[in-house]
Amino acid sequence: MWNEWRRPGPTQAQRRRDVGLALLVLVCAFEATVLINSMGAFAFGQAPDLREQLAWVLPMAVPLVVRRRYPLAVMLVVSALFIAAQWRQVGDNLVPSAILFLAIYTVGAWERNRLVARWSRIGVIAVMFLWLGFGLVRALIGPEVHFPNASGPMDPVLASVFYGLEFNVFFFVFAYAVGEMAWTAARRQAQLAFQAEELRLSQERNTRGAIAAERLRIARDLHDVVAHHVSVMGIQAGAARRVLDSDPATARDALQTVEHTARTAINELRGLLGVLRADAEPELRAAPGLDDLPELFEHARAAGLEVSHGVYGTPREVSSAVALSAYRVVQEALTNVVKHASAQHVDVRMRFLESALELEIADDGRGQAAAAGSGFGLVGMRERLAVHGGSLETGPRRDAGYLVRASLPTASSEEKA
Repeated sequence: MWNEWRRPGPTQAQRRRDVGLALLVLVCAFEATVLINSMGAFAFGQAPDLREQLAWVLPMAVPLVVRRRYPLAVMLVVSALFIAAQWRQVGDNLVPSAILFLAIYTVGAWERNRLVARWSRIGVIAVMFLWLGFGLVRALIGPEVHFPNASGPMDPVLASVFYGLEFNVFFFVFAYAVGEMAWTAARRQAQLAFQAEELRLSQERNTRGAIAAERLRIARDLHDVVAHHVSVMGIQAGAARRVLDSDPATARDALQTVEHTARTAINELRGLLGVLRADAEPELRAAPGLDDLPELFEHARAAGLEVSHGVYGTPREVSSAVALSAYRVVQEALTNVVKHASAQHVDVRMRFLESALELEIADDGRGQAAAAGSGFGLVGMRERLAVHGGSLETGPRRDAGYLVRASLPTASSEEKA
């Protein structure tokens, strides 16, 4: 993917900077030409009229205005003008060399077609060395050049040739390498921006997934709370209605149970829905756990069930998540007994095994207990247990009634607590 990356075109700010750079180069070129002519220090020993030299400055500097938009065209134009200016032996060679450097660099940094960028630069550099060779040959076959201050071990002409070659090799290799590094840096920046965007999108997807999972958990909790308490309230309200005229005291007790159950349900709903509010009140009730099971059994007894409860093994601390899941499993199982089974007695057993907490809820009903497995309740129980890596077994008992057996693994840290 990134091997075929193409650099986007320059921004408006970059285009404005190119205009400013072209103006700056133009001013520097005019100043350098005037100063060199004033000193008489011409690059080639002689130069044409000052006005002609200044006329060469403008066409070399102006193409820099569009150097990032049309890098290849700018390099070709500047290269041709550079050779033409040297042919005319203009007085200043420093600023034209800087313009050529910028043109070669820009192709390396901005040309979108990398194959064209590579070979066009190599071609221009090769032409420049041919022009350099031509100039050296012309100098060697021309009038003899004297070096009055020469004192080194090498022949001054040979030293001059080597100096010119080495300087130009460094000049063009540096222009090529800097342009390549600029393009590589731009690609790396684009990669980082792309990865940052991918990370942001991934975080958004994870957040949406977490929100969906939390909503599902809340939906299960809402189902558990509403189903259990409303079932108890319905039974007690029905009992109160039947004995309202014949036994007001019993009806009063039943209505008190309805009232208490309603308040309990409201408190649990407030605690549950509090997680949806950013400004949840600190006094909201915490999620129920194993210590709240006796109150759950009292609600079932108020609905007319006989509830026996046994704890086996050595009780120990379990995580709040495991405790909540255990509470909801018992709550859902008792709700199903009240709603679907014509049961008189339900037996709740809790076993603390070596690495698990096992729950067993068995009733003696002969009604529609089997239908409990077709609702949302048992599905919610299975999902709760699956979160902890637990298991759920449900089905009719051999003699009578229905059995719910759940196993919740407990961590080693919990066992040591």
